Amino acid sequence: MLRFAQDDRSSHERALITLQLVLNALALGMAYALVALGFVLALNAAGAVNFAHGDLVVLGGAVAVLLVGWLGLPGILLLPLVALALAAAGIVAAHVAILPLARRPPEATFVATIALAAMIEQGLTLTMGAAPHTTPPFLGSGAVTITIAGAGATLGLQPLAIVLVGGVLVAGLWLLLERTQVGRRMRAVAADRHMARAVGIPVARYVTLSLALSGALAGIAGFLLGHQFLVTPTQGAGHMLKAYIAVALGGWGSVPGALIGALAIGVFETFVSASIGDAWASAALYIAVLLVLTVRPRGLFGEPVGQRA
Repeated sequence: MLRFAQDDRSSHERALITLQLVLNALALGMAYALVALGFVLALNAAGAVNFAHGDLVVLGGAVAVLLVGWLGLPGILLLPLVALALAAAGIVAAHVAILPLARRPPEATFVATIALAAMIEQGLTLTMGAAPHTTPPFLGSGAVTITIAGAGATLGLQPLAIVLVGGVLVAGLWLLLERTQVGRRMRAVAADRHMARAVGIPVARYVTLSLALSGALAGIAGFLLGHQFLVTPTQGAGHMLKAYIAVALGGWGSVPGALIGALAIGVFETFVSASIGDAWASAALYIAVLLVLTVRPRGLFGEPVGQRA
């Protein structure tokens, strides 16, 4: 009987450890999803990859660090300020690197956004230095403890907050794109900007709106990720790579695909890291992505907007 009781306790402990891993995986995946969804919005609006998107994520974390130093506000009050600041940065990106090159080949936008990314990185290095910084937690640094049959698991408030905030933002974005006139016009511009202009839609206005939303999502992701993974000026390429992988897995231009691709990356990284370590997990992720794209070259949801580079 004692052996059965010990076995039951062990199974409860394993279940609670798995619960911790699931929460961490969902939190990481949801943060990646915010990055990837912003990437897709910018991609569809511009018709080309915005290579500054990863640096906008870093900029969001940097803005949070600066604001908490200046204002001393808690994370829950900083979030809307960071979103507004990065929405403004997205508008600047639209008017500096995307709209002026709308009639040029996509390669011109690539070069312009790469230059913008370098400017953001160098600007952050000059203003903040190369040392890593930490953003404040969204709901405090506490935890919730769950106990089952004498075994306890500690669930951090930060991953819970990331899942909550990410879920609300993803639902809000879906409602905007699918249930509002503004969203339908944004999708029309993404599908065919020439036809959208022909039917009277102000294309430049909706491209700017898409870039503003993209920047806001990037900023929120940078704020949420910066508490655990810190904020350094050179992180932009890493965030860009994760967004690129998520979008490639889901299918270029697909909003649901970007969400599922990002969640898949978060789950994969968390569970593989727990098994074989972070370094091997990164290598395994790239191998898994190559295998998936070998079987489905256009991603899980196809490619509704045409080939992208």
